[in-house]
Amino acid sequence: MKAGVIFWSGTGNTEAMAEAVAEGIRAAGAQADVLPVAAITADEAAVYDVLALGCPAMGDEELEDSEFEPFFAELESKLSGKKVALFGSHEWSEEGRWMDEWTERTINDGAEVCGGAGLKIYSTPDEEGLEKCRNLGKMLAGN
Repeated sequence: MKAGVIFWSGTGNTEAMAEAVAEGIRAAGAQADVLPVAAITADEAAVYDVLALGCPAMGDEELEDSEFEPFFAELESKLSGKKVALFGSHEWSEEGRWMDEWTERTINDGAEVCGGAGLKIYSTPDEEGLEKCRNLGKMLAGN
């Protein structure tokens, strides 16, 4: 199995989460490519067996709108039947409403969201948060 771990990160928090998700995928025996969203197209992403998508909350709890949102909007039509993990950090509020909306949107696209909901971590992920990311990667890879 080959997983694509695709992310956008402004501060490095979501990038650290992406690396930890990939560690979990690899620990479960699968391959993982970690790519910033600017380095891949939606068509290229759709080729992966499973996807882990990471984006922090931006503005009024939204996906980053210059690179990640356009990528995800194009990817949506290719998600039906695909297993997807969602993750990201947030600092604006403790709610993490953007993740709830993103999860619902992804489920409506026909994807199976790993764990039933996205993983949101407030601010910089500590070791406990990174372990949650690794576990998400293991779950995505089927373990």
